[in-house]
Amino acid sequence: MSTRIRCEVRDESAVTVVRLAGALDLGTTRAVHEVLDRCLAAQPDALVVDLEEVHVVEPLALSVFAAASRRADDWPAVPLVLSAPPQAAAAWLNETTACRVVPVRRDCAEAAALAGTAASPRLRARLEPVAGACRRARELVTDACGRWNVPELVGPASLVLSELVGNVVRHAGTPMHVTLTLRRPYLRVAVMDGSPADARAAAGRDLAAEGGRGLMLVRELTQRWGSMPVGAGKVVWAMLPAN
Repeated sequence: MSTRIRCEVRDESAVTVVRLAGALDLGTTRAVHEVLDRCLAAQPDALVVDLEEVHVVEPLALSVFAAASRRADDWPAVPLVLSAPPQAAAAWLNETTACRVVPVRRDCAEAAALAGTAASPRLRARLEPVAGACRRARELVTDACGRWNVPELVGPASLVLSELVGNVVRHAGTPMHVTLTLRRPYLRVAVMDGSPADARAAAGRDLAAEGGRGLMLVRELTQRWGSMPVGAGKVVWAMLPAN
């Protein structure tokens, strides 16, 4: 991280709070983006960014929060709220499109309360890379769809999550964290493992390919899917329509 901006991340109950301090300009936005991206990849219920000790040098740098909010809204469906911006920064936020995307509150408590009320229902579980992991994944889908009254998603979501979990069992061989999130119009499923190897679907429809056929099924059954590095491993996620 740039020495001109500092970051402190606190997991406070269901809401993760990122406290920034120092100069925010186009040179430090990359560091801020990386921190927010890591926090979002952990899939908290909500994310608050505290700007009380930030000195905004270039107003354009505030766009980093709008970009993070749009990415969070797509996946992993985490509400992002800004808190306590200095007076000049608050004025700049009001003059840009950022406030249309990212809500702003006067202090961290108000921001956390708003973020918490906007949080989507989630179901989380830790699975071991064993033969029964796929069965347990299907049970989690059935449980989640029952809680959230979306029984029509049990079949497709079970197939998708089974493929993602099976991919970890076959190739990564590490413990994994499974998360299901309902934020209409999508049900999102995600599997985080300890392997940095990228998850790729087989090119085209090459049934002779050594791997990637399960991810071809994921691609066909979902609106969108993707993979991104997280720490020493990665997270693979997918979105299924939940109208």
